Amino acid sequence: MSPVWALKSKRLSQNDMHPKVRHKTFGVTSLFVTAPFFRKYPYLYPRFFISTPIVMRTTIIQLFQQSVQKYASNPFLWEKTHQEFRPATYAEVEQQVKELAAGLIALGVAPGEKTALLSEGRNAWIVSELALLHAAAANVPLSIKLEESNDLLFRLKHSETRYIIVSGGQLRKIRAIIHELPEVQSVLIIDDQSEYMEREIPLSRLIATGKQLLAGQPAVVGERAALVKPDDLATISYTSGTTADPKGVMLTHRNYTANVEQALTLMTIPPTYRTLIILPLDHCFAHVAGFYSFMACGASVGTVQSGKTGMETLKNIPVNIRELQPDLLLSVPSLAKSFRKNIEGSIRSKGIVVSWLFYRALNLSYSYNKEGYNRGKGLHLLKKPLLALFDAILFARVREAFGGKLKFFIGGGALLDIELQRFFYAIGIPMLQGYGLSEATPIISANGLEHHKLGSSGRLVKPMDLKICDTDGNSLPLHEKGEIVIRGENVMAGYYKNEKSTADTVRNGWLHTGDMGYMDKDGYLYVVGRFKSLLISSDGEKYSPEGIEEALSDNSRFIDQVLLHNNQKPYTVALFVVNKEMLKAYVKHKNPHLDWESKEAKELALTKIQRELNEYKKGGKHEGQFPERWLPAAIGVIGEPFTEQNGLVNSTMKVIRGKVEERYARLLEELYNPLAKDIINPANIEALS
Repeated sequence: MSPVWALKSKRLSQNDMHPKVRHKTFGVTSLFVTAPFFRKYPYLYPRFFISTPIVMRTTIIQLFQQSVQKYASNPFLWEKTHQEFRPATYAEVEQQVKELAAGLIALGVAPGEKTALLSEGRNAWIVSELALLHAAAANVPLSIKLEESNDLLFRLKHSETRYIIVSGGQLRKIRAIIHELPEVQSVLIIDDQSEYMEREIPLSRLIATGKQLLAGQPAVVGERAALVKPDDLATISYTSGTTADPKGVMLTHRNYTANVEQALTLMTIPPTYRTLIILPLDHCFAHVAGFYSFMACGASVGTVQSGKTGMETLKNIPVNIRELQPDLLLSVPSLAKSFRKNIEGSIRSKGIVVSWLFYRALNLSYSYNKEGYNRGKGLHLLKKPLLALFDAILFARVREAFGGKLKFFIGGGALLDIELQRFFYAIGIPMLQGYGLSEATPIISANGLEHHKLGSSGRLVKPMDLKICDTDGNSLPLHEKGEIVIRGENVMAGYYKNEKSTADTVRNGWLHTGDMGYMDKDGYLYVVGRFKSLLISSDGEKYSPEGIEEALSDNSRFIDQVLLHNNQKPYTVALFVVNKEMLKAYVKHKNPHLDWESKEAKELALTKIQRELNEYKKGGKHEGQFPERWLPAAIGVIGEPFTEQNGLVNSTMKVIRGKVEERYARLLEELYNPLAKDIINPANIEALS
């Protein structure tokens, strides 16, 4: 084989390359040589070449500019502000980015300064982040779920944010706390307002200022952008946290571009593809799997039309999907369940015959598809003609609700139930599971159309190293469960201003995920739970329960032990071991005439327990100590304590979570019955007897 090369106009520095072998690049200069060539001409090796392929370590800015040069006339962003979606090309978005970046520079935004971004998903969100990065600043993307008390305030203070870009819909939150943020120089408002408060500037005015600056200094943005290096900070993405101290995940430009390159080893995105990002843009899953991967390939990205309320925005999702006709969608389990519920509801509305045919077709498809990789094997091939008929008369019509062009979903955030995967696979739009976490920027593995096993989290991105470790850090063989530990350019730079947590999580370059899994012989990763005690909500957010559990038991004489539970459910539930003697004394104090064995006494005691929990909610004396969404919505009172004797506590007096969950599995499941949200229920009354 003859050597293949692409010469570079200047020498390659150590900062410009990565030693990992790469054979697929995205507009970056690569060089491929063979060992025999260097044996013949060894004097060329030290100066120009290395013996393996190399790839430039790009910034997000360079990634964007490469796409602009290659796909200038392609649509990049789609947005519906009135009656229809309208595109903005790569060239048009580049001009918008330059104008806003110039405005930020004129405002005084300095390299490395933090600017927070709080907005619903829209073109202005993506343009703002790209403009911030071109101005050499770092973005602090904030979830619109955050409220101003504690959650939002902590992130803005901890990140040392100097500027805030905010939408009109989120402005009230900033106005409520701006007096507590003296270090914030300016609040830049995306939507024009009738009145402005001190430090507030309309983004339209800033863009006009940028245009003026560019007229006199056309190179000003390029000069500033040239200062940005691959290892410079791009974003600080905060984990949800269970206390007032969530951790800020520091992700660099190279973290992002490396993870884009890694992601594209598992999936192909043609320039003609469209996606509608239905997940929050502040999360790095939407960043990488959404707009940055699509941007790298010259494809296009749409955002959901914002409604006046969150519910109105949710209702816009199915409408916008039909209008934009995406080729690929990102999803999380809660959305997948909602989609399935809507599909089955629509089928039932068409009558008994259609419902019967639909579920018969589903079952036939399940048996044919199996786990995907073994689809249609052996005699199952005989089912193909009948499946084609069912697809034509049933499944094809279902797919029309998704625009008619959707090829597949990428599922992330939390683990997708295999039954959900089988359902969407059966109707012809596979929902392929992936796995990752913010600290890994986030993609670690994913299934793809060409290679997939339903139930797994797919194959690993490349290049990346992974090992499965036991509690002592020793590597485990195939099929043995342990902690998932990874190493690669996608591993975060660390937690912002939190060296201890960084040292605990990243050791010798290896990221310890806290998740439990195993690898199979075919190279597929299976994620089976939490290696540590992290809980996962239905939208994929992970949180540690210990802080809440300890506070509830330490701050109340009526509550002895608490165990929170959430395994990809809409809300958290809890098991409470209560102090019966203290409750009896409380009831006697409140009503001396009540017999403890009476129903009224038990109801009074349960009401007291609920009030103890309510102290952590709005209006309570512990308000703001924990995000309310992590507090239990339903409580199951149990009659015995967790002890060493019953095997629920270890020798260091720590609750063995897995054993408690196993013993009380039925009760935990029953707590997700809506009636269980009322603490006064027969099961809890019985537990107090």
